[in-house]
Amino acid sequence: MENRKVWMNGKIICETEAKISVYDSALMYGDMVFEMTRSFNGKQFKLIEHIDRLFYGLKILRIPLHYSKKDMEDFCYETIEANKHLFNNDDEHRLMIDVSRGLLGIYHKIDGLHKGPNLIITDFPLRWTVVNMGHLFDKGINAVVTSQRAIPQSLLDPKIKNRSRIFYLMANIEASQFKGEDNWALLLDNDGYISEGTGDNFFIIKDNVVISPEGHDILRGISRDYVMNQLCPELGFEFIEKKISQYDVYTADEAFMTGTPFCMLPVTKLNGLDIGDGIVGPVYKKLLSQWSLNTGVNIEMQIKNWNKKEKANSNAPTPYNFNPKKK
Repeated sequence: MENRKVWMNGKIICETEAKISVYDSALMYGDMVFEMTRSFNGKQFKLIEHIDRLFYGLKILRIPLHYSKKDMEDFCYETIEANKHLFNNDDEHRLMIDVSRGLLGIYHKIDGLHKGPNLIITDFPLRWTVVNMGHLFDKGINAVVTSQRAIPQSLLDPKIKNRSRIFYLMANIEASQFKGEDNWALLLDNDGYISEGTGDNFFIIKDNVVISPEGHDILRGISRDYVMNQLCPELGFEFIEKKISQYDVYTADEAFMTGTPFCMLPVTKLNGLDIGDGIVGPVYKKLLSQWSLNTGVNIEMQIKNWNKKEKANSNAPTPYNFNPKKK
């Protein structure tokens, strides 16, 4: 069976051959900036915005990548072109762009190792990321507030999308101990207000107003921005950013999370208690429907159809669950 291809440091190579050194700064420090995208009907969604955010992170972390944004865009499409014949007709492309600083200086004398930053672009089916998520469009997520807090910008700015994310994993481990199913971690900031999930942004809806935590100590998600600046204006919903307490969530009418792979998922419980009526709400449904209309893809049905064909076959952690097959 033919292997997918990966763009790595200027070459298209087999996915199984894409490796970085054990002495890379990414392994030593989590010193890597990254982005992950998705397509709709095979067309990349917000790729330029993802690349812009990637380059902001490279600038702030002083990773000297000598490519332009246009170069990066071209490399992404080159990777897609090398792989598209291996995808099913109903697949979408999930790009992962990783940039590490490369070898630490004390290891530069080792022969045969790539010197300088590593740029790696992979392309795999989006359905892998959203496996077993289809039922959440009907049932909703139980958001579990964990003792693990979000990392504040005073320590490591979360607006830089980086691979120093063990605190996300610790939160997912804690959420996995909560009884029941469909438990996703929800992190607080240092002042005890809602921050974000482990790879997703959080919203509440109260009196038809869509509300997000302020953008200080969170990753300012591409999907979050799309809800704020595209969907809400299109549908005439007021949007505000403010500090959100757990009390605000308990007394909200609706809640949801956003993330690139699934776009929007409803949150119907907080720590096991119903949010509003404990069912998927009408404002969420209107927002998701508009997103589907704008992209020409029924987002909910696409993921549900994938889930009929493919089930999780591992207990290994995912970005959103420490133990996705727990019963």
